[in-house]
Amino acid sequence: MSLDPQLLEILACPDDKGPLLYFEDESSLYNPRLKRRYAVRDDIPIMLIDEAEAIGETEHARLVAKAEADGVTPTFEA
Repeated sequence: MSLDPQLLEILACPDDKGPLLYFEDESSLYNPRLKRRYAVRDDIPIMLIDEAEAIGETEHARLVAKAEADGVTPTFEA
């Protein structure tokens, strides 16, 4: 099951308030500006800064390339 499209339209990073990339197949939301990934557990986004995973350069490059290849768009336009 994926996140509700209406929820995705309003989801923002709790730190910089910017849009996120949703990777349904990886159950995560990603902020490429801060290189921070938020887990989605049982279809609930865990939007706590303290629970976010810091992402290194290699994983960042993979996620950005995956978003481009899969047509993943930001949750909203900034």
